[in-house]
Amino acid sequence: MFYHPNLTYQIRVENPKNFFFEMGPIRPPSESQSLLIRATRNCPWNRCEFCPTYKNVKFEYRKVEEIKKDIDVAKVIADGIKTASWRFGLAGRVSNEVIKAIFQGNPEIYQGDGNSQLKLQNLINVANWLSSGGKTCFLQDANTLIMRTPELIEVIKYLKTVFPSIERVTSYARSKTCAKKTLQELKDLKGAGLSRLHVGLESGCDEVLEFMQKGVTAKEHISGGRKVVESGISLSEYIMPGLGGKNWSEKHARESARVLNEINPDFIRLRSLIVKKGSPLRDKRDLGQFEELSEDEVVDEIGFCIENLNCSSYLASDQMSNLLSEVEGQLPQDKEKILEVIRKYKNKSPMERLEFRLKTRLRSYRGVYGRIEPELNQKIQEALEAIRKESPDAETKTNQAISALKEGFV
Repeated sequence: MFYHPNLTYQIRVENPKNFFFEMGPIRPPSESQSLLIRATRNCPWNRCEFCPTYKNVKFEYRKVEEIKKDIDVAKVIADGIKTASWRFGLAGRVSNEVIKAIFQGNPEIYQGDGNSQLKLQNLINVANWLSSGGKTCFLQDANTLIMRTPELIEVIKYLKTVFPSIERVTSYARSKTCAKKTLQELKDLKGAGLSRLHVGLESGCDEVLEFMQKGVTAKEHISGGRKVVESGISLSEYIMPGLGGKNWSEKHARESARVLNEINPDFIRLRSLIVKKGSPLRDKRDLGQFEELSEDEVVDEIGFCIENLNCSSYLASDQMSNLLSEVEGQLPQDKEKILEVIRKYKNKSPMERLEFRLKTRLRSYRGVYGRIEPELNQKIQEALEAIRKESPDAETKTNQAISALKEGFV
């Protein structure tokens, strides 16, 4: 049988109303094709000045049986997608037509109740996961490692039993939580199948960490990171260029490099600061208590940090907040190549840099939203015209347009 656009496929479930699994609000960019399973809700720390994600919601543990039920729902969805694909003559290939057939064939699931949007997100998440090979899973939310170790092991083992194709299980964690786990606990988690931890180091500078209420010290970053590395779990550390503002820029870069050198994680991921709506840092900035770096100053800070890195990590720039996505490579052998990307940018004329910055941010925005609202488009066109004419207000107009674009960044 070949697929026909009017075909539908019904997933038979006992309780369509409750046929969904929970999904948290965020995941790392590198986990965009992973199955998302919510093991804990929200963030147990939730005080970081730069982060608005979990403000005004409380952290909650989830019962293991709840998590297992979510995994079971994901299994039913996955089996439905695969069966529909074969039935429509697509030999297991996941396509938009298959997703549409399931959506249209199950109105009692995907239409008409308060969880319809979440159910559709579930369907799309599982479909994307299958189309990428069905090999990775990310356990949400902000610090799943805080779960009791036996319970987290039970969840991971159940996940891999239900989905034998899964080869990599990853999660967010805090450095302090990593430090509090025993080495044996981390090794046991590794043995159960926990492959990688994503840790928000953000900064290695104690002054910055205190100002941002990160709730951890540089020493604790090192302790937790080293323990994860020793356990055999792959470690991905995130640093936030610009987080020190003008007060601590150089020290933030230098101390972050020092801490990363001592940890030597598998990955260092750049996530340049965006002062987001709803974050306490936004209020501090508006009150004059925090002075942001310009984008060129952030580029300089990244260069200084990289110059001080003496580790064997892979440096990644896989986040839309970063201006120079080509700042990426294996350390130490690619360090000079990475620094050359920065030098090439800095050697552009002021107007060339303005145009580059604006067009880069515009591409990122379009990647998320597709279309540009008329008011925003007008700001962009005015900035581009000012750059073309090399007007005295070109930088001001460009910065205004970029600020408006960044408001839409995730």
